[in-house]
Amino acid sequence: MLMSFLMAGVAFAQNNTNSPYSRYGYGQLADQGASNSRAMGGVAYGLRDKQHTNFANPASYTAVDSLTFIFEAGMSLQNTNFDNGTLKTNAKNTSLDYLSMHFRVGNRFGMSLGLLPYANVGYDMQNVIKNNADATKTYAINYYGEGGLHQAYVGLAYKINRKFSIGANISYLWGAVEHAMMLTFPYNDEAFGFMTREHVGINSVKFDFGAQYSYQFGKKHFATFGAVFSPGYNLTNTTYFQEIIGSTTAISGGSSSGLIVKETDLNVPSGIPMTIGAGVAYIYDGRLTVGLDLTYQAWSKVSFMGNEDVFVDRTKVAVGAEYLPDPIGRSFLQRTKYRIGAYYNAPYYKMDDVRASKEWGVSAGFSIPILRSRSYFNISGQYARVKGQTADFIHENQLRVNIGVTFTERWFYKTRVN
Repeated sequence: MLMSFLMAGVAFAQNNTNSPYSRYGYGQLADQGASNSRAMGGVAYGLRDKQHTNFANPASYTAVDSLTFIFEAGMSLQNTNFDNGTLKTNAKNTSLDYLSMHFRVGNRFGMSLGLLPYANVGYDMQNVIKNNADATKTYAINYYGEGGLHQAYVGLAYKINRKFSIGANISYLWGAVEHAMMLTFPYNDEAFGFMTREHVGINSVKFDFGAQYSYQFGKKHFATFGAVFSPGYNLTNTTYFQEIIGSTTAISGGSSSGLIVKETDLNVPSGIPMTIGAGVAYIYDGRLTVGLDLTYQAWSKVSFMGNEDVFVDRTKVAVGAEYLPDPIGRSFLQRTKYRIGAYYNAPYYKMDDVRASKEWGVSAGFSIPILRSRSYFNISGQYARVKGQTADFIHENQLRVNIGVTFTERWFYKTRVN
C-alpha cells in the first residue's frame, strides 16, 4: 500500500518530477519526442518532418534536405497536484528536456546527435504512524529520492530508395539514482532512528533502430509507416552501494547507544527492456498530418538491483494531428502549425504484485514562424491524469508547458559570384 504522505520542500526544482511513483525502478520515464511530437500526444514513429528532428525514429533523419542544418532545444514547466483521498499538495518543476542537431551527410545519409533524458527520480514523502496510547512510540518514515539517467546519442540514417529508409542511434547512457528511507521518533528524543540509503550508478551503451516506408497515392495523399526496435539487455557497468545506519531497538522505540553501520558495495545486474514500436502518419495536401503510435516495453523481463519480477510490461497508445493552413502563405497565421493529441500509458511501476497506476493525457500547441527565417518557436500545453490502481494509491493531475525552439538554417551551399 502506498502510504498517506506529506510532500516536503516542494519548491521550484530542476528535476522534472516530484512523483512518488518515481520511487520505483529508474523513476519516471522521459518523453522521447521533440516539441512537435509532444504537442501531438507523443506521436513520432511515422513522422518525417523536414523542419524538425525526430530522434524517436532514427530512420527519419533522411527527411532533411542536403542544404539544411537543424538545431533544436526544448524545456518544460510543470505543476502537479497530488491526492490520495485524504491529503492534497502541489509541486512545481522545470527542466531542460533535450538538445539536438540534424543534417545530411552525403546523398543518401542523414545524421543527428544530441542530449536526451531517459528517466527522472524526485520525491520526498513522510508517513506518520501514530500510537494514540503512547505518543513516545509514534514514529515517522521518510522516503527521499533523487537523480536520473541521461543519454547522449549519435544517429545515422540511410535512404535505400525513394520510399524506404533505415536508421540507428547509439547512445551513451549514464547517471545515478539514489533512494533513502529514514525512520524517526518525533516524540521520543531518547530513541535512535534508522536509515537506509541505496545508490545505483550506471554507465552503459544503448542501441535504437528504426525504419520508415513512405507511399504516395493520388496527388494529395501521402502516408509513412514507421517501426522502431531497441534490444533489452543488462547494462554493462552498473554499481550498487547500500548504507544502513541505525540501532537494534529502533523499531520498538527503546533507547540504545549501540549504533550499527553496514555498507555494501556490489556490482549487481540491472537492465533495460526490449522496446517495440510502430506508427503511421497520413498527410493530406502537405497541410494536414494525422498520426497513430503504439509502443510496447518488456519491463517484466528486466532485473533491477539484482532482483527479478519487480516491474510490469509498459504499453502506450498515442494519437495526434497537425494542421498548417498554407505552407507558402504570406500571413503569420497561415504559416503557423497547429497541433493536438492524446495518449494512454500503462507504466511499468509494480506495487503489491499489481500495476501501480495508469495514465492518460491530452495536449495542444503550435509552432510560430520566426520572422525572416525558416525557424520556429514551439509551445504546447499538456494535461495528464495519473490514477492509482486502488483507492489508497496516490493520484496525480499534471499541467505541463513545453517550450522549444527550432533553428533551421541553410549551411551547406556554395555562393556563386558572377
